Order: sequence, then C-alpha cells, then structure tokens
Amino acid sequence: MMTLAEKIDRGEFVVTAELGPPQSSNGDVIRRKAAHFRRGIDGVNITDNQTAIVRLSSISAAVICRQEGLEPIIQMTCRDRNRIAVQSDLLGAAALGIGNVLCLSGDFTSFGNHPEARPVFDMDSIQLIAAVKGMTEGRFLSGDPIKTPPSFLIGGAANPFAEPLDARIHRLEKKIDAGAAFIQTQPVFDLEYFFRWLERVRERDLDRRAAIIAGVMPVKSAAALRYMQDNVPGMRIHPDVIARMEAADHPEETGVREAVETIRALRRTEGIRGVHLMPLNWESVTPVLLDAAGLGGSEQKEE
Repeated sequence: MMTLAEKIDRGEFVVTAELGPPQSSNGDVIRRKAAHFRRGIDGVNITDNQTAIVRLSSISAAVICRQEGLEPIIQMTCRDRNRIAVQSDLLGAAALGIGNVLCLSGDFTSFGNHPEARPVFDMDSIQLIAAVKGMTEGRFLSGDPIKTPPSFLIGGAANPFAEPLDARIHRLEKKIDAGAAFIQTQPVFDLEYFFRWLERVRERDLDRRAAIIAGVMPVKSAAALRYMQDNVPGMRIHPDVIARMEAADHPEETGVREAVETIRALRRTEGIRGVHLMPLNWESVTPVLLDAAGLGGSEQKEE
C-alpha cells in the first residue's frame, strides 16, 4: 500500500482527515475515532493541544493510529516547545515509525484553559519547517550531525481568507521554500474567495512545488457557522451558506450536502491535490462524505 508521501509524489488526489485527541489518557477514544477513517483516508492529522487546551499528545495518539492501521500526520506547534524539545520529539516520533509532520505556530495560550501558561515561540512555523527539513538532511539546528536522520514528509498550513492577500501568498512561498511538501488550508466556506487565492498560488507555480490540500469542514448548524465567523480569526463564510443552513429543515443533512458539493468543486479545480476533512468531533460523518463525493473506495485499509 502506498504511503501518503508516495501518493503525493505520484500526483494522486489525496484525502486527509483531522482527529482530535481527548482531554484524558483514554486511548480507546482514539481507537473509536480511528474506526471512521479506515476507508478512503490517506493520512490522519493528530492535533497538538488544539485551541491551547491540554489533550493526549499528538505523538502518542499517532502511535495508536498506526496500531489501528492508519497513517498518522503529527502536528507540531511552536507554542509549547523550544528548539531542543522540538528536535527531541521529532527524533522520538521518527523512532516510533511516524513519517509525516505538519508544522504550525499554534493557538495562543490566551485562547485555552491555561491562559497563564507562558507560550514559547522559540521559532515560527517557517523556521520550524526549515528545522525539520534540516534534520531530514542530517543536521541539528546547532549544526551537529545526526547519526541516523529522521525521514519526514513535511507540511505547512495556509489561510486563504486572511488579509492582506499578498502577505499570505508571500508567507506560503516562504514555507514551500523552507521545505514544505504539502500545504493544508483552513476550511473552505467561500469558494469564490478561495479561488482568488488559488489563482495567485498558480501564478507563482506554488501548486506545482507543493501539494495544496484544501480544508473541508462539515457542520451541523447555522449557529456553528455564525460562531466560527464571529470568533475564529481569518474565517470567511459565504452568506449563502449560512442562509441555506438557516432555512434547512434538517441542518445536519444540509451540512453534509454543502461539504460534499465543496469537495466535488475542489476536486475539479486545477491546482488542488487533495482535501483535508475537519469533522470536529463528528468523525462518524467521514465515511458518509467520502461515499457521497465518490472518494470512499471499495476496500478497507489493511490493519
């Protein structure tokens, strides 16, 4: 079975999905969530203390996902670790057979339930990408050699909806220059605005240098959309999407239909190499989305 890195290298359309670890030491939560990702998913993102709330570690959850037959993508944030801890955790992840890492800045501690915690931010996400790339080439940030270098497929994130657009494109290019092989975007709720960003990405051939994987988030209610629009920085939701959800007799079904239509539109779009599903504690909807969008496949992954 091909790895995520191999599929990206071959130019295949890939599907990744996000899994949030619990606020507990119960590994069975990961196993239950993993059951929804066994068919049609090429890589499972394990969040790293998302929204600055303490959760089961991304690396530990990734090991459980591997045991369940899935290919994990650990998230590594700059918020909680200095460069010594980052490099140590990456060596540990590689030793456990984890081959994918998504490099992120991380949500500020003020957003979470430990607002008094001191954020680290020894590096930013671009520097983190470059550090991981350097490790795969056999050197620590100190310049010392690594006897057994790790092997990672390196990813970064992009927000197509934040302003100013020129700055977002410039930052994206710097991430790809630093070594990012794939880019996962914020969820797309406004295709017209997203295509504006993508046009600029294509103008600079960035879609040819890294696999652009567009975020898709199924939602259950109009209230959830309004909350994200009002409280999540850089979130842009087309008014028509909210209107359709508000008018729906069965909003969960409408939310699924909106997500499926977005997947289909993205799949037809030049420069998009995959979709990243973000079900937000609604993992059970994943097979429904994949089947409706024609991405489910016919066989489960081998365990």
